[in-house]
Amino acid sequence: MTRRVTVVSLLTALIAAMLAPHASAAPQYRNYVSLGDSFVSGPFIPLQRLDPLSCFKSTQNYPSVLAKRLGIANFTDISCGGAQTKDMAGVQSGIPGQSVPQFSALKPDTDLVTVSIGGNDIGFSDIILTCAGKSVLDPHGAPCKANYGDSLAQRVGATAAKVAAVLAGIKQRSPKAKIVVVGYLRILPSSGGCWPIVPISKGDVPYLDNVQKQLNGMLGAQAKAAGATFVNPYDISSGRDTCAAPWDKWVEGIIPTSLAFPVHPNANGMAAVGKQVAAALAGTELTGV
Repeated sequence: MTRRVTVVSLLTALIAAMLAPHASAAPQYRNYVSLGDSFVSGPFIPLQRLDPLSCFKSTQNYPSVLAKRLGIANFTDISCGGAQTKDMAGVQSGIPGQSVPQFSALKPDTDLVTVSIGGNDIGFSDIILTCAGKSVLDPHGAPCKANYGDSLAQRVGATAAKVAAVLAGIKQRSPKAKIVVVGYLRILPSSGGCWPIVPISKGDVPYLDNVQKQLNGMLGAQAKAAGATFVNPYDISSGRDTCAAPWDKWVEGIIPTSLAFPVHPNANGMAAVGKQVAAALAGTELTGV
């Protein structure tokens, strides 16, 4: 009789354990803050948030995707289109802009922070406009490279110390937080391009692609130096750039084929980045989406 009761008890406990929610299903993070520029905020991707409207934040941007995947209820997205490193501790005035520094969202109990910053420090928008304009008279050459030379690499180098200061500022305000530095999705293919659909001269495509690799490389180096995690969406976005087919691309071209700002991630790109960051936090490597 005792043996039978013991067996029944063991079976009951086993079934209960199988049916009970796994401990790992509970959110690991409770207070998440998202910092960064328009590659975070998601301008023109529906639905656009109103807090404030001038920052052009989407409910489908990668921080929103990540918060949903991780089940984080206390989520603050203070990213803003046009943001530079100086706008982390200072006010970003104008449009895009907001009335408080992005660091104002950081609290002592913040336990997860993602940040994507640096593209506007090197003049991302002006570079694209300048290179597109110069391509009109020389679509097969490299007029952009002739114009900028090594100066863009120098801009990336000069931005490194600013990114380091941002990461130090996060650690100072939220010392217990897991910090994830997120790089930029691939904008151009490694060669060739697709002029005039994306008006970048054939010779400038590898030049600008290399500048982006340098930017992401710098972000990765600064993350490592600060003891932060680095997630590089460039690595998973081959064939998803501005020259890809509308149903494949994660970054829109000069003339968008889905609801997103030109030369910025669309909803599919944001979903891919959110999934990649979630995989990194889980300690797994995302090789495809």
